[in-house]
Amino acid sequence: MAFEGLTQRLQDVFKKLRGKGKISEEDVNLAMREVRLALLEADVNFKVVKDFISRVKERAVGQEVLQSLTPGQQIIKIVHDEMTALMGGLESKLNFAPRFPSVFMAVGLQGAGKTTTVAKLGKVLLKQGRKPLLVACDIYRPAAIKQLQVLGEQTSLPVFAMGQNDPLDIAKASLEAAKNKGCDTIILDTAGRLHVDQEMMDELVQIKQAMQPDEILLVVDAMTGQDAVKVSDHFNSQLGLSGIILTKLDGDSRGGAALSVKAVTGCAIKYVGMGEKLDALEPFYPDRMASRILGMGDVLSLVEKAQANIDQDKAREMERKIREQEFTLEDFMDQMQQVKSMGPLDELLGMIPGMDKKLKGMPTSFDDKEIAHIEAIIQSMTKEERRNPVIINGSRKKRIARGSGTRVQDVNRLLKQFEESRKMMKQLADMSKKGKKGKIGGFPLNFPFN
Repeated sequence: MAFEGLTQRLQDVFKKLRGKGKISEEDVNLAMREVRLALLEADVNFKVVKDFISRVKERAVGQEVLQSLTPGQQIIKIVHDEMTALMGGLESKLNFAPRFPSVFMAVGLQGAGKTTTVAKLGKVLLKQGRKPLLVACDIYRPAAIKQLQVLGEQTSLPVFAMGQNDPLDIAKASLEAAKNKGCDTIILDTAGRLHVDQEMMDELVQIKQAMQPDEILLVVDAMTGQDAVKVSDHFNSQLGLSGIILTKLDGDSRGGAALSVKAVTGCAIKYVGMGEKLDALEPFYPDRMASRILGMGDVLSLVEKAQANIDQDKAREMERKIREQEFTLEDFMDQMQQVKSMGPLDELLGMIPGMDKKLKGMPTSFDDKEIAHIEAIIQSMTKEERRNPVIINGSRKKRIARGSGTRVQDVNRLLKQFEESRKMMKQLADMSKKGKKGKIGGFPLNFPFN
């Protein structure tokens, strides 16, 4: 999970500060020493770390903080504010031209996921009501054109290709193609290399001069750490980047690139890739990312995911069933499928403050094969068994296992997971009754559908 190691280290540091009634300047210095080590271990650029620690210490040793009734919380807020500023402060949105079409150039090295990211970005724009055209300008990598065409089919996006013609000619010709297809945005999938070389840069500069793109977006692999920052700096010096898309951030447990790239290059991160699926491209919000890193959760992003993936009518009906304790195995399967569509469960839990610790030890990820097994087990039950699983005795379990092609142990595990889920649902419903109706600590019981 992204930033997992850094988050744990920082939480340990802040736990010590919270436990103190008063904090001295020496306490601040010791805490900042640990924060510095945590950031360096997370592969954050050492100059960035030095400046960051200096700014935090300057604010944290002031009288307003040291004499505060909650000095530990004040320091955490300062760290959050400075970390947000480090990553750009505000969300950096894409720039669209007043004329048509807008032109975006996607650049980067091979292996960063550039072609897939082009398709993901096109899908994002499609959801926003725009009509993107994907353009195959990478004529060097084997099957690059075919890959983009396949991705175009999967995302219902048009793809413009001219085979192995000159990339500059392809880019120029895409303007007329966009006009003919009624597309308002062109996304150029340009050629990459295994490493930065002048030949590649010269080609990109020529395309830039001819197309005058509204965005030059560098696609860079977050898992390469400081190499990602160096690549970003090199591309920026040659092309003048307008933004960065970090891929594979979900697989980078350190997160050094995300925390360094804006400070080193001056280029804002505009999107982050959080998975392999074609809808796993998210806008980058520095304040929300800082909250995730510090273990504060990210409820806003969770609500947005729920709004995009969960059927509102089903959510209302599910809330009613939870409140009236009518939650069945069929509901369990349906809910699991909807949550799965939102992304990895461990990532979702990380967005709820403290919830990842409360649910530690419970199953947090289901692959497609596991989902298929669960569906088979539930479908092998009678209607009465689905509605009232307490009647499922040993002989019934054997029959269900035979009918679903699974083992009795698998049936037992599913029933246990279901019972744990039902208990948790009841606890959440009871909590909501005690507090504000329909909410748990200000967070909607059924996400955004109250």
